[in-house]
Amino acid sequence: MKTYTDYLYFTTKQEREIVNITHEIEQAVKRSGVKEGLVLVNSMHITSSVFINDEESGLKQDFLKWLEKIAPARLDYKHHQTGETNADAHLKRTIMGREVVVAITKGALDFGPWEQIFYGEFDGRRKKRVLVKVIGE
Repeated sequence: MKTYTDYLYFTTKQEREIVNITHEIEQAVKRSGVKEGLVLVNSMHITSSVFINDEESGLKQDFLKWLEKIAPARLDYKHHQTGETNADAHLKRTIMGREVVVAITKGALDFGPWEQIFYGEFDGRRKKRVLVKVIGE
């Protein structure tokens, strides 16, 4: 069995942003040499997310708008009593998820129709990292 570890680093221009990272994950799988296995893609920060969905700009805007309705940026969160100002980002991350696992078949990501991997940033403009762990043969 082979294992391969890589890290992706992001410093988004926007405080809240959704970035398609499928190509970067495909390249990591290729570098790993794994033909049959799994890839774990994991956000290493509690205010960012990794998830799978469709690459469509309107949908990405819809996600951000929907998340703002569910977990709006506001001042009255208890978390802010600690001196922080990003409670909504923690909540948004919880909703969108921490990681994805994708099958690797014949050396490629084994997706359903339209599936892509995204990094969701909810407290951006600073350096954050994503773990890519490939396991298989």
